[in-house]
Amino acid sequence: MKLALGQVNPTVGDLAGNVDRMIAMTRKAAAVSADLMVFPELAVSGYPPRDLVEIPHYLERNENELRRLARETSALGIAVIVGYAGSSEPGGSRPASNCAAYLRNGQVLHRQSKMLLPTYDVFDEWRYFEPAKNQQVWQLDGCRMAVTICEDVWNDKQFWDRRRYERDPVEELVQQGTDIVINIASSPYHMDKRKLRLNMISATARRWDVPIAMVNQVGGNDQLVFDGSSFVVGADGGIRARANSFREDLLFYDTEAGVGDIREQSSNECDALYDALVLGTRDYTGKCGFRSAIVGLSGGMDSSLTAAIAVDALGAENVMGVGMPGPFSSEGSISDAKQLAEALGIRFEIISINDAYATMTKALDTVFEGREPDTAEENLQARLRGDTLMALSNKFGSIVLTTGNKSEIAVGYCTLYGDMAGGLAVISDVPKTLVYKLARIVNQRRTGTIPESVFTKPPSAELRPDQKDTDSLPAYEVLDPILQLYVEQYEEPSAIAKKLGLPEDLIRDVTRKVERNEYKRQQAAPGLRVTSKAFGMGRRFPIAQRYSP
Repeated sequence: MKLALGQVNPTVGDLAGNVDRMIAMTRKAAAVSADLMVFPELAVSGYPPRDLVEIPHYLERNENELRRLARETSALGIAVIVGYAGSSEPGGSRPASNCAAYLRNGQVLHRQSKMLLPTYDVFDEWRYFEPAKNQQVWQLDGCRMAVTICEDVWNDKQFWDRRRYERDPVEELVQQGTDIVINIASSPYHMDKRKLRLNMISATARRWDVPIAMVNQVGGNDQLVFDGSSFVVGADGGIRARANSFREDLLFYDTEAGVGDIREQSSNECDALYDALVLGTRDYTGKCGFRSAIVGLSGGMDSSLTAAIAVDALGAENVMGVGMPGPFSSEGSISDAKQLAEALGIRFEIISINDAYATMTKALDTVFEGREPDTAEENLQARLRGDTLMALSNKFGSIVLTTGNKSEIAVGYCTLYGDMAGGLAVISDVPKTLVYKLARIVNQRRTGTIPESVFTKPPSAELRPDQKDTDSLPAYEVLDPILQLYVEQYEEPSAIAKKLGLPEDLIRDVTRKVERNEYKRQQAAPGLRVTSKAFGMGRRFPIAQRYSP
């Protein structure tokens, strides 16, 4: 059997557009005599559809488009397996099922629901879908296929120390007798996820002595980025076919010969991370209906990286950089921002906030009388910059990309309605130390784009004279390991202090800042998730609470 894996980039809710995309790819596969075309989990609906599946007409349209896919591929002489959102069986407690359908000769021959429904991290499938009670092996011209849906392969008791579910769908299907396991997936990216996914599925293939083909969605949908990276492993766990990462691809594998296409993938995780941020920015912007973006350029590292990502995502002609000098801005900040904009080839405007700041502080003088200048005056500058960017957004119809990194957002070193104002927080899940590494990736790909002076000058918000980030925070080389252990691994302060060899008082000061600023994070623009535990949909904490670790 010649197997084709269709690594597509669906848009949530664009049912007709998603099916059109799959029809076009199926024609390409049929043109080279593929026998079976396989598309990812919920490829008809897009993943994750969330509360859309609670709308009855949405499920009806999924079914209608599924049948259209069957009809329009019937004359091609190729069978199709595809994921869609289907209605649950009568008597179920939830309206929908996460389904795979087997299409051939214009008919829907088989349907299979997902058995294991994840509820951890960014997943909430138990809320929406009715789980399958059993599964069965399908056949195509004598080839027995065990079709599983994403999480159904993530429960091998020999791979995981702690299993999340009592049942193992792969084990149950293999015991029925199968020639190949096919896994249709929408498995979101985070750093090192590609390696984990491959190692896990390779171990399962070796355990059951059966080849496994995994086709994964690619693209960005809201805060999630899907890397694709579809592959086939042989019964020995070795790679037999491998697709591109972070782009659509059509991958072929010959089940009889045991060979397939193998694309190059970067093993450098920083390279992969940069590609993920570019893809996530491009898709979020485009799928929300924007064609262009605005970035406030401060001459600092965060805004420089965000601007470079925006250019790679949207094209230089669709990005505007805005310098907004204030009373404490250095000449170097303006010159660095201008040099960056010239290197990127983007439009650059300078709009001073000095007059607006003077007007506002004068208007507040009477109310503030007798009080020393503090964060109120500092944040006023940030909010005037936010107002400026949003005015440009309204006038030109461009999305504002915010530039705050994960380290700052974690401890609240950001201003509500100021530097947090915008439509997408591009690097909000990227710690500051990693920002510098990604900036080096930019300069490897575009020599000299980010000025060297941006790498060497101390980070500063420039909201008061000679201000530096280290006035309020530990050095980022110290702060980021603390945050990684506390935010991503939920370590206790005493354990962090012991593990890092740092004073416990310092750790507790940092963790208090993290807890105290939850109210800010829940008002932030959505951010692209690229680590194992991102703020937003992956880390859900109450705002009004008094637990102290």
